[in-house]
Amino acid sequence: MLETEKKAAFSLALVYALRMLGLFMILPVFSLHADDYSGATPMLTGLAIGIYGLTQGLFQLPFGYLSDRFGRKTIIVIGLLIFCAGSMVAAEAESITEVIAGRALQGLGAIAAAVMALAADLTREEVRIRIMAIIGISIGASFMISMVLGPVIAAEFGLRLLFWMTAALALLGILVIVFITPQPPRQGFHRDAQLSVKDIGNILGNYELLKLGFGVFVLHLVLAATFVVFPLVLLQNLMVEEALHWRTYLPVFVLSVLFLPPMIIVAEKLRKAQAVFLLAIAMLVAAEFGLAWSDSYGAAFTMLVLFFGAFNFLEAMLPASVARIAPADMKGTAMGLFSSAQFLGAFCGGLVGGMLLASGDYKTTFTVLAAIICAWFALALTMKAPRYLKSKIVSLKDLERDDIAHFVERATAISGVREVSVYEIDRVAYLKVDRSFNDGDLQILLSSHP
Repeated sequence: MLETEKKAAFSLALVYALRMLGLFMILPVFSLHADDYSGATPMLTGLAIGIYGLTQGLFQLPFGYLSDRFGRKTIIVIGLLIFCAGSMVAAEAESITEVIAGRALQGLGAIAAAVMALAADLTREEVRIRIMAIIGISIGASFMISMVLGPVIAAEFGLRLLFWMTAALALLGILVIVFITPQPPRQGFHRDAQLSVKDIGNILGNYELLKLGFGVFVLHLVLAATFVVFPLVLLQNLMVEEALHWRTYLPVFVLSVLFLPPMIIVAEKLRKAQAVFLLAIAMLVAAEFGLAWSDSYGAAFTMLVLFFGAFNFLEAMLPASVARIAPADMKGTAMGLFSSAQFLGAFCGGLVGGMLLASGDYKTTFTVLAAIICAWFALALTMKAPRYLKSKIVSLKDLERDDIAHFVERATAISGVREVSVYEIDRVAYLKVDRSFNDGDLQILLSSHP
């Protein structure tokens, strides 16, 4: 990567991580403090936890569109200011409805699409996948950090400081965008990173992509619903003080990460992705059933490790599968809809967790969540074996227009190339290739003349 691209990658990853850190820190602690707010009920507690997912999912597309019209950085800064305002509303809240309003406002500052578009503006096509991977890693890291920091801060200082810290992190993100993130030399539309409205129908008509969307919806529904309830189990049933909850979450994450390398090796190197995918869903089922019947700290701890071992793998595999299945020139649209399904899953998870908490005991909650995952498992059995293809983006700016007209035919003939789409206006080609593909063959084609 060029220096500018490195600066863009790490500054945007930091902005994304700062925002998600603020959103996630509330997850393991809010249900423990919900009674501090007037009007709190289990249902409203769940809504407060998940409501950001609804506004985030609904406003991603409008914010992406506005970034096309008014500039990426401008819209990202506005989104972070809205997020900051929502954090301040939640910090000063006296009632549960005010917290819900603040959380909804946090999600309304939906900058994900604008950040991805800015990342695409600042990078060359050939390194863009690497940039997106760095941003993805930052999101995972922020989740793990937040699950450890949230209980420590909330136990010592309360939720009010937690929300004020979230507001401060948003302001820090603005400083990063304004003073560190490079200014893009030009702004364009990137099919690998942005959602195209006219392509939505094609993506929704792909049943395999719909199944993956349902999968990430269920995954984040279960995550949100589990953490409406589990902090209460840890405090009330297992008698672990809130200030010490981090001593559970930290080793859980460390141990759960150990599942990731062997699962990825078997899935990718040994070409057993479908089998490992089903195994991971089965692990989630076992973890939820295990939590329902755990009567000791050791048993609950083990089930939580199993849960996050599966969650970490699925969180990495699901978007990778979307990228493989989606047409190369519609990847941005597919990922945008996938991301919306993820956020809406978090919203529904908060509602489901709240309803289950209100109508039954903890065992009922975990058992129902296990049943929901079983439905996903049944659907996953109908999925086709994945094609082990990678996306590749090629700039055609150095070719004459007449050469571009012949590019598809010649590129398709290269060994390992399975799909080619060319957009003459953008002077970009989108390819799907398998592991037999040799990039040198493509470079020879690009440098040759008819």
